[in-house]
Amino acid sequence: GRFGGVPDEPRIPVPWHGAGLSRRPPGMARQGSGAMLASGGLGFPPQNLARVVVWEWLNEHGRWRPYSAAVCHHIENVLKEDARGSVVLGQVDVQLAPYVIDLQSMHQFRQDTGTMRPVRRNFYDPSSAPGKGIVWEWENDNSSWTPYDMDICITIQNAYEKQHPWLDLSSLGFCYLIYFSSMSQMNRQTQRKRRLRRRMDLAYPLTMGSIPKSQSWPVGTSTGTPCSCPQCLLVNSTRAASNAILASQRRKLYPGAVRQSSTFAGAALWPAGMGTVAVAGGTTKGEGLRVPGGAFPAGQSVPGGVPLPGLNNLNRPGTQRGAGLGARATVPPGVPALPVKNLNGTGPVHPALAGMTGILMCAAGLPVCLTRAPKPILHPPPVSKSDIKPVPGVNGICRKTKKKHLKKSKTPEDVVRRYIQKVKNPPDEDCTICMERLVTSSGYEGVLSHSSIKPELVGKLGKCGHMYHLLCLLAMYNNGNKDGSLQCPTCKAIYGEKTGTQPPGKMEFHLIPHSLPGYTDSKTIRIVYDIPTGIQGPEHPNPGKKFTARGFPRHCYLPDNEKGRKVLKLRLVAWDRRLIFTIGTSNTTGESDTVVWNEIHHKTEFGSNLTGHGYPDPNYLDNVLAELLAQGVSEATLKD
Repeated sequence: GRFGGVPDEPRIPVPWHGAGLSRRPPGMARQGSGAMLASGGLGFPPQNLARVVVWEWLNEHGRWRPYSAAVCHHIENVLKEDARGSVVLGQVDVQLAPYVIDLQSMHQFRQDTGTMRPVRRNFYDPSSAPGKGIVWEWENDNSSWTPYDMDICITIQNAYEKQHPWLDLSSLGFCYLIYFSSMSQMNRQTQRKRRLRRRMDLAYPLTMGSIPKSQSWPVGTSTGTPCSCPQCLLVNSTRAASNAILASQRRKLYPGAVRQSSTFAGAALWPAGMGTVAVAGGTTKGEGLRVPGGAFPAGQSVPGGVPLPGLNNLNRPGTQRGAGLGARATVPPGVPALPVKNLNGTGPVHPALAGMTGILMCAAGLPVCLTRAPKPILHPPPVSKSDIKPVPGVNGICRKTKKKHLKKSKTPEDVVRRYIQKVKNPPDEDCTICMERLVTSSGYEGVLSHSSIKPELVGKLGKCGHMYHLLCLLAMYNNGNKDGSLQCPTCKAIYGEKTGTQPPGKMEFHLIPHSLPGYTDSKTIRIVYDIPTGIQGPEHPNPGKKFTARGFPRHCYLPDNEKGRKVLKLRLVAWDRRLIFTIGTSNTTGESDTVVWNEIHHKTEFGSNLTGHGYPDPNYLDNVLAELLAQGVSEATLKD
């Protein structure tokens, strides 16, 4: 699972939620005392009360991600000079070179794509982790380190300072355990572990007393003469374009509420006669936004790709919420509109080059025509029933599944003893389940009792050789699916046949006469999953409670080639074992007790890859084969 990433770069799997180990050994910490003071707009701390300032940006999953301490110091320095200015992040961090924060609109802009994201200014206790310059990070799949969200970082640091052996993050909505002795993070549902580290960095800036809020809307043109250096041209053109977009939003809802002569904060860059921007009532479908200011190319977000109202308007006053970007600004007669297109990477013009072209054009006073962001192609063209064919080499066209019950003969003790060998003289190492030494009694002593399993007994798993207390293995099994299988918490080796908690449903699969991007010589395998709402069973997070099933039927796509058919066959095995879906909390909507994907990635975008869930993706089939293998579904199962 993941907690975030670099600004404006899409991230996959945010934390999975679900049932896990219910026992909390002595010393486990819950949420720490690091308090966060919410703020809208710039915000300000209480009078005469020192607070640490952390600037954060909103990612695509609705989570606020902190900027580094160095970046926050830079933003604060600019803020002191001009509360309505712009902050060029590349001046302090070269990796953030494309990004500019406009303090007036409280948005981060990406220069090469035009993507806009809300930012906010939050305050924390000076004694908390950001005030001490302490950063907690987890190791991602690329072997690089990603910082936790600030509230999680503070919680981890509080537990660390109190010398708690471990920490449960479920109180913050994440199904993870933090082990300080091994400096690792474990997913309670999948038992997967990631490395953890504590790093000392620059302390975040400290502030005291009130700081005036900036205006949320453009309030007039600059009266001074702007600097003509390239950096100022870039910043002012960014502000001009952003202000035009925001003003057009407000005009559409409140005609006449904003003076047309006060649209651009950087209007001094424009030739005489261009200060007024008239806004038409609306546009027809497919038309672009015509604004003097090209800092926001349309390949990504402007106007169609601006974050949805629920996310984009979190820090705006009520008058701004719900505003759309359908308005179109007109340009004075006699000034040509120069279109900057091909910003989605499909044309001969590189998106970054096109973005810089737009910036230079708007700085020179030339209007730029911004095309709408492309929309994902989720479904193929209509297919008649006569064109739908069975998949070659795969029997049937539909598979239904129902809950499978554990055979009564397999007691939890029988399952554990089946896969382990007793160890008479265990080494002086940690049991990674209870984090107690193997030479001592299990941490579950007194919590879980079993007449034939003593708390000091240690067993070694047959295939991988990892050792644990027998009582710990029994506790892990009792808190799982109780399907007759075990999975090593250390190396993820599976013993027996692993099954999941997928609710009953139907899986259809067939061939359609259309090709996926990157597989022009192949037809397409379409998979349709359909799961109805129902009542949670004993293996689910809240037995007896209703669960929802949003977005069904769900359509997924594979190329009709040898490897694609192999993936289909293995998915059928995973479906029969109830491993494709589970019941948990949606990373997209935050809804709990709903059907969610279960760590086997699917492609739901047919004709594009704008969301990261489409084609072309040359490594996808190999990656999904590895994910299936991690669930115990391998090619060997096809031969059984």
